[in-house]
Amino acid sequence: MLGTGLAYGSSPDLDALFQQQAVARDYRTREALLHRLQSLMHERVMHAPLLERAVLYGVGPRVDEPAIGLIPLLTFAAPYEEMRLKRP
Repeated sequence: MLGTGLAYGSSPDLDALFQQQAVARDYRTREALLHRLQSLMHERVMHAPLLERAVLYGVGPRVDEPAIGLIPLLTFAAPYEEMRLKRP
């Protein structure tokens, strides 16, 4: 399996599809192989998001309060309710 330093286990059929698309010259063929790979990975539930870091920031001339630094030692914007835009 490619990238075995970051993962364990292997799916020989998926590895074979990946190798096929890597050498395919036709755009449509590569696209079809990648769609098939994605479909198989989705069916097998091979991804489990345990933590998703999605942080909102407000920057720019229209921002009145970006809410950065309102909570001591917190390095991102929070609480979100305090983010405000300047009134027009």
